[in-house]
Amino acid sequence: MKNPNGYGSVYKLSGKRRKPFGVRKTAGWGINEKTGKAKQLYENVGYYASRQEAMIALAEYNKNPYDLDAKKITFAEVFEKWSDENYKKMSESNIRGYNAAFKNTSGLHDIRFIDIKKIHMQEIVDNCNKSYATKHRIKVLFNQLYNFALENDITEKDYSKFVDVGRSQNKGTRQPFTMKEINTLWSNLNTLESADLALIMIYTGLRPGELLTIENKNIHLNDRYIIGGIKTDAGKDRIIPLNKKIVPLIEKRMDEKNKFLVVNKRNNKMAYNTFNDDRWASLIKKVKMTHKPHDCRHTFATMMDNAGANKVSIKKIMGHASSDITDKVYTHKNIEELLKAVDLI
Repeated sequence: MKNPNGYGSVYKLSGKRRKPFGVRKTAGWGINEKTGKAKQLYENVGYYASRQEAMIALAEYNKNPYDLDAKKITFAEVFEKWSDENYKKMSESNIRGYNAAFKNTSGLHDIRFIDIKKIHMQEIVDNCNKSYATKHRIKVLFNQLYNFALENDITEKDYSKFVDVGRSQNKGTRQPFTMKEINTLWSNLNTLESADLALIMIYTGLRPGELLTIENKNIHLNDRYIIGGIKTDAGKDRIIPLNKKIVPLIEKRMDEKNKFLVVNKRNNKMAYNTFNDDRWASLIKKVKMTHKPHDCRHTFATMMDNAGANKVSIKKIMGHASSDITDKVYTHKNIEELLKAVDLI
C-alpha cells in the first residue's frame, strides 16, 4: 500500500551494509539542472537494519516530527529528545540524577550539538565545583546523549568517551559506626528526631534512598520483615528482616494516614536532599560525628560479618547479586533463616 503524500518513504541502499534500509522525508522541491524539471529534495530520518525497523521509525517520526537538520539541533534539544524516549523506562531517582546533571551543563545548552567537542565537555567537568559522583553523572549523561545522537545521525563521532572526570577521592573512606557511637544514637532516641533513622539503617542495611521509599503497607511488624529496596534487580522489592531492637522504632514511626514510613513536614515522601542536607546533617552535628548516611549500610555489613552471619544471608538482605554458583542454591532462603542472621547483631 502506497504511503500518503508527505508521509515519507523507506528505501534500500545498495551493497552490503549493517543498516541497509533508509527512511527519508520530502524536504521541498528544486529544479533538475540537466532536464529543467522539478525534482524532490529529501532529508534522511535515519538508517535501520530491517525494513520493519525502518517502517516503525517512519511512523514514530510522523507521530512526533522533529527537525532533521542536524546542523540546527542544540545540546538542550538532544537532551529533550533523549529524555522523552528514555525517562519512561527509568526510576525516579535516575531521572532526578540526569536532570541535575543537565542543569550542571548549562554552558552547552544553546550550542549546536555538532559543534560540541571534547574540550567543551571537559571544561564543564573541570569547572564543576561538585563531588566526584556529580562529575561522573555528568559524563554518563554525555555518554547517553552521544549514543542517542549517533543512533539518530545527529553526529558521526563520540567525543564524550574522551572526557576525564578523574578518580574518586572518597573511595575506601566509608567508616562503620563504632559500638560507642551506636550506643550514643540509642541514648539520644528521645532527644534527636533522626537518631532512629540512623539506627534503622544500621540494623537493616538499607540505603538512605531505600529507607525513604519504604511504604507502610509493606511493613509486617508481626512477622518482623519489610519489603523494599531499589537500584538493582537483586535489590528491588527484597525481603528485609527486622532485628528485634528496631521493631519499636519502626512501629513508632508508622502512621496509617501516611503512605511512607519517613515523611516530610507535609506528610509526603521525603526527598533525599531534605534527608541528607537537613535531617542527617543536623543529627551528625549534634552527636559530634563525621559519618555519611551510607556508613550505616557499611556498618550493617561489618556487624553481620563480625557476628559470623552466613555470607549468602548478608548478600540477600542487602540486595547484592550473587555470582557464586554455590550461593544460588540458597535463593529461596525463608524469612526465619534471615531473621536468625539479622538477630546475631
